[in-house]
Amino acid sequence: MTPFIRRRTLALGAAALALPGLARAQAPQQMSIATGTTGGVYYPLGGALANYLSRGIPGMSATAEVTAGSVANFQLLGAGRVGMLFGQVDAAVDAIRGAGPFRGRAVPARAIAVLYTNRMQVVTTADRNIRTMADLRGKRISTGAPASATELFALRLIAAAGLDIQRDFRGRERLSPAESTNAIRDGKIDAYFFVSGVPTSAITDLAATPGTQIVLVDHDQHLDAIVREHGPVYFPEVIPANTYPGQRTDNRQLSVANILAVREDMPNELATSILRILWENREDWARVHAEARNFTVQQQRTAAAGIPWHPAAEAFWRAAGATLA
Repeated sequence: MTPFIRRRTLALGAAALALPGLARAQAPQQMSIATGTTGGVYYPLGGALANYLSRGIPGMSATAEVTAGSVANFQLLGAGRVGMLFGQVDAAVDAIRGAGPFRGRAVPARAIAVLYTNRMQVVTTADRNIRTMADLRGKRISTGAPASATELFALRLIAAAGLDIQRDFRGRERLSPAESTNAIRDGKIDAYFFVSGVPTSAITDLAATPGTQIVLVDHDQHLDAIVREHGPVYFPEVIPANTYPGQRTDNRQLSVANILAVREDMPNELATSILRILWENREDWARVHAEARNFTVQQQRTAAAGIPWHPAAEAFWRAAGATLA
């Protein structure tokens, strides 16, 4: 019995062994899906996914869990406390290698789907007079919640820009996106980092505040420095002007892919069922958040996944027409 599935009765478990197809699928089981903060994209998509699985797999009760983000999610997966997660590829690579925040505790994670791009957004307001990463020197910042992928990516970007997290800032907070928005409104910080799909509610909330002009700081010029240090998991993209209320110019930023991941010991039958149900509901998923429109066969590439595929996922996507190259 794998740690992410909790059978409610031994009798039903025995029945599942006797009838490996239908009976196993019907045995009552619970699955927790690690998402992120309520101000991001993972959480609404995870809530919808839990609903699809609960309706589509007989006996399944799936729930979306609010978490700090990707790093925490892989830690929860490694501890067997969740069965599936939304996560960034940079955190996934560290997790399976036992590197960075996972040092000495490698996580047996496997990708089942590549979703959409997470955009690093360095958020400030026009009255703070911050236009470049260098302008952050001497300012008060938030680098994201502890154990979040925002924090992981933010610290790497700060270093790539030639800034020292210990010496170059007047203050550093570790706040969720919603908390960061409140802090910048209240004058407690000058800028914050948040990596997510776009648009995201926390930044939209700030941009819609009367009398506030948001600014998204360009940082794609630091790509070479961050890739030299951490490998080719990041790439440049553009957040078009007017993605957020009052956003006047394109934002040239760095991005990283998102994946759905499970433990390597998830049964093939269950992994296949999850993907089949999600794929059948993809149009509805895109109505939950626009980023789900990027969940396509073309996105399913091994290089984008960053970590090895679960064997059932590899078979599923090949059958769907993905090259996985």
